[in-house]
Amino acid sequence: MTVNAPFADPKSLNEPVEETTRFAPKFGADGLITAVATDAETGQILMLAHMNAEALAKTIKTGEAWYWSRSRGELWRKGGTSGHVQRIIEIRTDCDQDAIELVVEQTGPACHTGRRSCFYRTVTSAGDLKIRD
Repeated sequence: MTVNAPFADPKSLNEPVEETTRFAPKFGADGLITAVATDAETGQILMLAHMNAEALAKTIKTGEAWYWSRSRGELWRKGGTSGHVQRIIEIRTDCDQDAIELVVEQTGPACHTGRRSCFYRTVTSAGDLKIRD
């Protein structure tokens, strides 16, 4: 599938990726890039997911978060069935453009368990998990 992407191919850059002003995300060999969603108001990490080029292009175009489900092998819009939409406030990329941060306004919980964040457990020194809300 050809995606009309609003971003450059990293191979087309004439300058180091760390210094460029062009958005040129580096997708892995599997065609995916890691994306973390953070709350625009609090900075809290809400969830971590993956995007392919189509999901990233749709996110930019629609202003709502789209992801690629590795388990289902399909594109999905966050909140498509639950109504818990992520409205994009800002899209950031790391220094070498192989990870994305979506700064979002989250409607309802981000986690499929009904919690605000998917990161609701902490690891104890004994290696167990402590649930926090």
